[in-house]
Amino acid sequence: GKMSLRCAVKKICQKSVSHSKLFSSATIASAFRHTHINQTSLIPPTPCKVLGYNGKFWLETNAFHDFGFQAHRESSVTNEEQVDPFTLVADELGVLANRLRLMVVTEIPKLATAAEYFFKMGVEGKRFRPTVLLLMASSLTMAIPEMAANSVHEGFAKELRLRQQRIAEITEMIHVASLLHDDVLDDAETRRGISSLNFIMGNKLAVLAGDFLLSRASVALASLKDTEVVELLSKVLEHLVTGEIMQMTTSAEQCCSMEYYMQKTFCKTASLMANSCKAIALLAGQPREVAMLAYDYGRNLGLAYQLVDDVLDFTGTTASLGKGPLSDMRQGIVTAPMLFALEEFPELHGVISRRFKNPGDVDY
Repeated sequence: GKMSLRCAVKKICQKSVSHSKLFSSATIASAFRHTHINQTSLIPPTPCKVLGYNGKFWLETNAFHDFGFQAHRESSVTNEEQVDPFTLVADELGVLANRLRLMVVTEIPKLATAAEYFFKMGVEGKRFRPTVLLLMASSLTMAIPEMAANSVHEGFAKELRLRQQRIAEITEMIHVASLLHDDVLDDAETRRGISSLNFIMGNKLAVLAGDFLLSRASVALASLKDTEVVELLSKVLEHLVTGEIMQMTTSAEQCCSMEYYMQKTFCKTASLMANSCKAIALLAGQPREVAMLAYDYGRNLGLAYQLVDDVLDFTGTTASLGKGPLSDMRQGIVTAPMLFALEEFPELHGVISRRFKNPGDVDY
């Protein structure tokens, strides 16, 4: 009989959601706990085809060992997998949160209220991106040759950590600014269960608030006085715009292409994490090979993050998502679970290529 889109996607999700969650949690928890980089045993990445996209990916949970990362475990594997990475930098995240609020202070009350809205309401959740960057900073700093414990070295270490914290702050501001702009483009009324800024204050103020955050992020970035780092994070802004344009102008052929989807997802989601991780490595004085490993880690983690999010749009609930399920389908956005379903059930090509525009397509 005819396989419906929802049944096909559900079948695919049931196969992949457990593995996706395992990968994302194990990667974060085990990659950074008591980790250092063995710079003498770096192995070049092997190109492989993953998810229909030709690129260099490491999607195995032991990839860090294979490419020169050696984890020093103080506990069993079982206990290690249960480590909450957020607790490892919880105090530092609190400091960052306070500094972020101070960074968006302005003399114009209306703009200040708009700019601090998401930070004040906690919509950014557990601050996933700053957490990853702080853990990356810790792991990379451990690879710096040991120096005599003296005030000069301690001063250098503190200054380096402050500069790396600034990258985490800039990354979070760019991320929140992109959320403000996305909500306007999507005409969204909620974000993680609370009213979106554009719904409360209107599209114009929401756009300007996002622009304001980007300007503050740019000033903070310039203060680092590192042209290569400035170039990396400036490229992220270009990618964010490129990814959104790709999503808005997708042709019928492109929306059925996994390669196109992965390129778009890199621009919209993974580029920020990839380039921020690389910036952390460069500030730590790491060699190019290590900086590229940091970049690849951020890219792969960013892609995995979005893939899991795509699955949750089918398997999650309104309470857990802060929005209704199948929201991507209702907006005509084709995601990875649908493309996997298409590979297994070619008869879905018509409904996917027209991006669910016909009446009843979402419930097909």
